[in-house]
Amino acid sequence: MVIKTREKLIEVARQLFAHKGVENTTMNDIAAASDKGRRTIYTYFKNKREIYNAVIEKESDSIVEKLKEVQLSDLPPAEKLRLGLRRRFDIVAQLAGRHDSIRTLFIRDLRRIERIRRIVSSKEAEILKAILAEGIQSGAFDPTQASRLPALTALLFQGTDYINVKAEPEEKANHSRLLSESIDYIVDGISIK
Repeated sequence: MVIKTREKLIEVARQLFAHKGVENTTMNDIAAASDKGRRTIYTYFKNKREIYNAVIEKESDSIVEKLKEVQLSDLPPAEKLRLGLRRRFDIVAQLAGRHDSIRTLFIRDLRRIERIRRIVSSKEAEILKAILAEGIQSGAFDPTQASRLPALTALLFQGTDYINVKAEPEEKANHSRLLSESIDYIVDGISIK
């Protein structure tokens, strides 16, 4: 029950932040929308900043969990890399496009997307390095090329995240094709034939 209440408060806050903006959402708004009293909210969170941080943490944890699933799968390293890159791009595209209010929140609060990106990027890098190490160890990846990939993907992710937040639907369709080609290029470029 405690976890359900906390999760409900986080989800309600996320929706309100997206709709009204963080600055314009009050603890009373969260209480009313969640059908909980203010006392209940203060049992779980000291203030709105803490709820905001919980929203960011939940979104970043969701991204990392999905990438971790790929890392722990039984796929060959090249397929893990291909799927991991695709999944990462898709997760952010879905997050940004899931609902207009979420997209509005990202546009309205670019600091928020930057905080999520910073939190996730170090964990993403660890997952990527583990996949690359597995590929090098198995002889599937060229060690020199694999060592260059983390810097490239960091830039690619950052640019893609920006496009997902700002681009119009027709731009996103073309972007998806370009991402598929980029993933193929990356995987083929580090793979030992």
